[in-house]
Amino acid sequence: MSDATPSGAEAPIRAVIFDMDGVLVDSEPLLFEAERILLAELGAELTEEIKKPFIGLGGHEVLQALLDHFGLAADVAALGKHKGEIYHEMGRTVPGFAPTAELARAVHVDGIPLAIASGSTPEGIAICLAAIGLTEQFPVQVSVSSVARGKPAPDVFLAAAERLGVPPANCLVVEDAIHGVEAAQEAGMRVIAIPSVTDPLDPGFGRADLLVGGGMTAADSAELIAWVRARY
Repeated sequence: MSDATPSGAEAPIRAVIFDMDGVLVDSEPLLFEAERILLAELGAELTEEIKKPFIGLGGHEVLQALLDHFGLAADVAALGKHKGEIYHEMGRTVPGFAPTAELARAVHVDGIPLAIASGSTPEGIAICLAAIGLTEQFPVQVSVSSVARGKPAPDVFLAAAERLGVPPANCLVVEDAIHGVEAAQEAGMRVIAIPSVTDPLDPGFGRADLLVGGGMTAADSAELIAWVRARY
């Protein structure tokens, strides 16, 4: 891990906001499969390389970006509903990531409030948190469907902070995507980046306050917990 920014003059952390897909749950393969099915129905072949640049965008934003890539026209809202139906069924058995789950549990025990700020639907968030046993830790769950703009706009993080009753400067975000890092920083929050795409590693991740450059396989829960606790 690399601590990119000194914290001496920073406001103490009073809340931690987690992205969900790629951070708490290993759902990117499921999201990809749902999108692959959708695009196949439209006559396009989605590959993992095509999807890479769009990981971390809001739900409708990623669908629109994929439609634009393939030069397709379709009702994004209808596609999003269909994608949700496919994804929700798969999400009931989605695996979690131990390092971030342990971080969430430790912070919750410390009495620091937590929130989810996700590009998934409210139903998708609820299903995935239940699958990994973290529903109790996240009473505040903000879906991109409840804000005007998805990531990289800061709306979903600002909405989470407002619902937590904590100023953005006192919020820490945990993200896996460059669009999410950009959104958190635009919101005026600190951010831990655990990239889901490490080859190549986007240089923009270097702006994170803490970067786990090797991704989730290099994440150590004890180190993450110690880093966060030192900033309460």
